Amino acid sequence: MDKFPLKGNREAAAEGNNYITAYQTVMKKSNGHSIGAGDGDHPLAPHLQQSYAAATTSLTAATDDEDMIDITPRSSPGELIGGAGSYHRETVTESDTERDFVPNHRTMHHHHHHQQHQHHQHVPTHTAFGDPMDGALSFYGSSDVQDDIPGIGQYEDFHTIDWQRDIARDRMRHRYIVKKRQDSFWDLIKGSIDAGSGWLCVLLVGIAAGCVAGMVDIGASWMSDLKHGICPPAFWFNREQCCYPAKQSVFEEGNCSTWKTWPEIFGLSRNGTLPYMISYTWYILWALLFASLSASLVRMFAPYACGSGIPEIKTILSGFIIRGYLGKWTLLIKSVGLMLSVSAGLTLGKEGPMVHIASCIGNIFSHLFPKYGRNEAKKREILSAASAAGVSVAFGAPIGGVLFSLEEVSYYFPLKTLWRSFFCALIAAFVLRSLTPFGNEHSVLFFVEYNKPWIFFELIPFVFLGIMGGVIGTFFIKANLWWCRYRKFSKLGQYPVSEVLFVTLVTAIICYPNPFTRMNMNELIFLLVSKCSPGDLTNPLCDYKRMNISTGASFIEVTEPGPGVYRSIWLLVVTFILKLALTIFTFGIKVPSGLFIPSLLLGAIMGRIVGIGVEQFAYSYPNIWFFTGECADSNLITPGLYAVVGAAAVLGGVTRMTVSLVVIMFELTGGVRYIVPLMAAAMASKWVGDALGRQGIYDAHIALNGYPFLDSKEEFAHTTLAADVMQPKRNETLNVITQDSMTVDDVENMLKETEHNGYPVVVSRENQYLVGFVLRRDLNLAIGNAKRLIDGINSNSIVLFTSTTPTQNLGPPPLKLKKILDMAPITVTDQTPMETVVDMFRKLGLRQTLVTHNGRLLGVITKKDVLRHVKQMDNEDPNTVLFN
Repeated sequence: MDKFPLKGNREAAAEGNNYITAYQTVMKKSNGHSIGAGDGDHPLAPHLQQSYAAATTSLTAATDDEDMIDITPRSSPGELIGGAGSYHRETVTESDTERDFVPNHRTMHHHHHHQQHQHHQHVPTHTAFGDPMDGALSFYGSSDVQDDIPGIGQYEDFHTIDWQRDIARDRMRHRYIVKKRQDSFWDLIKGSIDAGSGWLCVLLVGIAAGCVAGMVDIGASWMSDLKHGICPPAFWFNREQCCYPAKQSVFEEGNCSTWKTWPEIFGLSRNGTLPYMISYTWYILWALLFASLSASLVRMFAPYACGSGIPEIKTILSGFIIRGYLGKWTLLIKSVGLMLSVSAGLTLGKEGPMVHIASCIGNIFSHLFPKYGRNEAKKREILSAASAAGVSVAFGAPIGGVLFSLEEVSYYFPLKTLWRSFFCALIAAFVLRSLTPFGNEHSVLFFVEYNKPWIFFELIPFVFLGIMGGVIGTFFIKANLWWCRYRKFSKLGQYPVSEVLFVTLVTAIICYPNPFTRMNMNELIFLLVSKCSPGDLTNPLCDYKRMNISTGASFIEVTEPGPGVYRSIWLLVVTFILKLALTIFTFGIKVPSGLFIPSLLLGAIMGRIVGIGVEQFAYSYPNIWFFTGECADSNLITPGLYAVVGAAAVLGGVTRMTVSLVVIMFELTGGVRYIVPLMAAAMASKWVGDALGRQGIYDAHIALNGYPFLDSKEEFAHTTLAADVMQPKRNETLNVITQDSMTVDDVENMLKETEHNGYPVVVSRENQYLVGFVLRRDLNLAIGNAKRLIDGINSNSIVLFTSTTPTQNLGPPPLKLKKILDMAPITVTDQTPMETVVDMFRKLGLRQTLVTHNGRLLGVITKKDVLRHVKQMDNEDPNTVLFN
């Protein structure tokens, strides 16, 4: 043990300072001194470890070489060793920037193939992981240093990223750039470009998100109207643009002569039994065509483009890798499929999928900047900003988008990401506004102008709407989860296109007869939230008789509902039941589908009906004490305001949002003076929803799919210890690698016999003091690379995780792998409470932590172990956690 003075304990105490000072010292020493590249100078060549030991003499005086971080410089910073001894600077090739995202999961296996033909060497980047870390240095963001061993530092599909390692790599890169700035004016410029690359990236994401959203909106509105008719003078106009001079509303088609319905195209009149049957048939046929196209595109080209995408985006932002989920094909098919599925008249919205589309754009643009494209933790900063832009363009609500990203989607949200998200959402909203797909002078979806204030008594019905929103939201979540689970584990899941066509057929048949279910959901919400003006005869909800009533001193203008209002209420009740049932069966089918608009519609229907009831109560009893004084001049109750509050309540009940929901709703409608009613309803909705069921719809779908998402909002209140959770249990054997006594054959056999994602490295089998941790992927890549490129390495070569070569080595040359060893793994003792361990996994973003007792290694706790333990403690099935 003299040779190994408990490295783990000492490094844990000074982990940060040690390797920073080591790095700075070497940078000072090696700056300006280049090293010759001999013929045998390969990254894994054994003699490289000793070639510049002199550079580290001052650092290694106190301790043995193997106790220190290996800081042997390979070449001067800024110069790279070419294959034949020539110096050149590497530029990013197209294959570098493209290598991370693939069209779909079928091509993932070719992902690393073309990287292995590049033999550029590495600049010294010294981290707590021993030798130069994989791609830890980017040259100012404009070019990137290729890894010593191609592929190291990246992650397998369906694995969790190591936040600490990626953030440490970025800090190393940043320190190197800051130091280089003092060398020349050109380096200063490059450093400035690197500093501004984040802002440039989110600018591009915002512009692209705005353009894509504009195209989706324009295409969806045109195809939705195509089910009803066409504009012969200009077939590319939708009904609103075609009838723009006539200013006709959705309820009166007679005033618009330029717009032709399908019966008129065939030479019939608009009204009558035969024209009605022809319209009905065309409506169903167009709906089936659009839905089948959408489902077929998703099935053939991008299976990941189905659903809303928000549960997966939440999981990806928490540090999970799903290759291809944010790729180019997913972006293309999601955008086209979204237009088609919305146009098919299915009860789904395009707002959730817009977050997925914007995140795809963020992922693609991040690859233009190696600082983000090659570092998974940094890439998630861009994805957080992109998801804010997605909500911004979906609703025309930039501030709501930023808050949605912060409250609902993001896992790691530093202050600079908040600013960049704000900027990205602003640019996206500005670009969308310049395309004006909403067709009015406002950039919001449902602009309302209520000029009457709300009265204090109305807080009672507002809170009632919040309670009902929580109940409806919880009922929807439970019913939808039951159906999705049934679909997943029955034969129904094997026929996704048939299911889509069946749901579309049923939706089209039962929705056409009712004018409220037939119209576009956005138009119906606008109808429900708009206020009735005295001359409004086109909206059946505004069929009021107006009269003046004397209250002694003055006259009040009050309104009595006519037959049109009562008929509309019955139609709205039917619409509510149909839309609720259809949304339960539609959310989760294999087309792009969102949940925001159906939820808002259900709440708006409920709110409008309650609003009409309260209005009639005030009309019937105007002299009750809480109305006196308030209703002095006119009827103050605005049913449209109740529709807005109800919409917020149901959406809050389904998603469990609070702050972002209120901001989105007042940005959506422009009703700033109604923030207090919205807050009351949102809060009541969340309380009731949380009392009836813990999870919102997105968290429920994350749990259903078994994604490894450790929710930072939930408390862990159990009293277990790390020893209870670690693998292996006390009686079982722990698979470890020794630092200097296993051969290549031994290591390869261990990799074949076990499926662990990483292995602790210890001093020896008898003396299991911890040296470090090595990842399975890195071991495979390093051994394969060494066998291919280093002469003499065979299955009998000793694998060394130390810097010194054994003195009596008669066999083949040893394989030195210290550079892939993480020498500062996070460790806990066996007596650490699991409450602390769970907090560490949440706040540090760990993949695994090692468990020790008196410095000796006992076991490993992975993120999967933690998730399964949490499920077990909550009396749920731990086997539902599927991924690593």
